[in-house]
Amino acid sequence: MSRIAVLGGGRSSEHDVSLESASSVAAAIDRARHEVVEVTIGREGAWESGGGVVALVPGAGDQAWLMPVDGNGAACAIDLVFPVLHGPWGEDGTIQGLCETAGVPYVGAGVASSAVGMDKALFHVIAMAAGIPRVETLVVSHAEWRDDPEGVRARVAGAVGYPAFAKPARLGSSYGISPVPDEDALGPALQLAFAHDDKALVERRAMGREVEVGLLGDADPHASPLGEILHDSDWYDHDAKYRPGGMHLEVPADVPAHVQDHARELAVRAWKAIDCSGLARVDFFLEGEDLYISEINTIPGFTSTSVWGRLMAADGFDYPELIQRLIDLAFARHEARRAYRG
Repeated sequence: MSRIAVLGGGRSSEHDVSLESASSVAAAIDRARHEVVEVTIGREGAWESGGGVVALVPGAGDQAWLMPVDGNGAACAIDLVFPVLHGPWGEDGTIQGLCETAGVPYVGAGVASSAVGMDKALFHVIAMAAGIPRVETLVVSHAEWRDDPEGVRARVAGAVGYPAFAKPARLGSSYGISPVPDEDALGPALQLAFAHDDKALVERRAMGREVEVGLLGDADPHASPLGEILHDSDWYDHDAKYRPGGMHLEVPADVPAHVQDHARELAVRAWKAIDCSGLARVDFFLEGEDLYISEINTIPGFTSTSVWGRLMAADGFDYPELIQRLIDLAFARHEARRAYRG
């Protein structure tokens, strides 16, 4: 029987969303096959489990240890880490790097793919290089805005136009995002984005539908049917995402078959472009029959009612089965990489 550490919480503004996801994952793990150790990472970064503060340290072979650091509790050997952390300090390669350093298998994307998936500015560059269409986008640093706001305004007007959206480069759950209907709204929108990150994106507002594909696997992932996000808000903001009844997911989306097929093909192309593994949700804008990729989420919302789980359920995967498949994929990937470790 393997012992799995499920990590939830974290230091980002998505802390509460992560706790809900992690609780769902822990509850769905097959206790006949695995022992579960739930670890909550506080907003200040402390790891807590079993009533005490713990740290993940390397162990023998492919195990790591959760070691008590405050005298409470006993050391606990860990066979697999299951990070369910949304946003910075969890979804961005940091936890993945810790697991790599500790030598323990972990669920989900690796260090580089996690970092690129989290950083929308980097993903924009890679998506364009891979031939995956995106709406017109400009990356703006806080220093650029501070030192030359008029230059930034001119670049936005020339490269993106209005209406637009401004968003932090490295955050999720629609935090820090605001619509930019005209040039007068650009300054406040960027200031909000820079309150969360020192790098922001200004994107043309896509006048179409919001559609998504779920992915599961490794080198050749399974792609779910295309689903459509339906909501009554002006745009798909945090409230629409998390308020009960704020959104409705229609799977499969009411689109022609060739659009379904093209969306799945683009989602897999994005997956391979960042060398993803485990799971991901790929978000698109659909204008007419033209698809524009928005982002790839390597640790999407993870409850049984979250979009990723519901997309996969449309192909017959129930939630506990998805969790077990992710565990199996993590062990298999770790084993396959043994030969390449120095």
